[in-house]
Amino acid sequence: QVQLVESGGGSVQPGGSLTLSCVPSGGTNSPYFMAWFRDAPGGEREGVAISSKSGRTYYAESVKGRFTISRDNAENTTYLQMNQLKPDDSGMYYCAARPGAGNPSVYSSSSYEYWGQGTQVTVSS
Repeated sequence: QVQLVESGGGSVQPGGSLTLSCVPSGGTNSPYFMAWFRDAPGGEREGVAISSKSGRTYYAESVKGRFTISRDNAENTTYLQMNQLKPDDSGMYYCAARPGAGNPSVYSSSSYEYWGQGTQVTVSS
């Protein structure tokens, strides 16, 4: 059973930056896919940034050029660097993990088996 612990959320003004961290524990191998999701205003869970063990990364159109996902294998930590934050980026952010590779729909929350509790990001002036 993999457990995910997020940290790094908070409040920031528009144009500011935050870095989220996610540390998985309890598994024997580093998950193949690590991802960050957020709850969209309509209630859906939106895939924001995804990283695969192969080194490939995926980003939602709304965050391309502003957010960067990275994995530190030595520290077994996944980061989400968020720059040029906008009020629309506000919400609860979740770390998610998919242990196996396969051919998933990486932006779909149903592709991920393990979830963190979430960390709140608020962007407001």
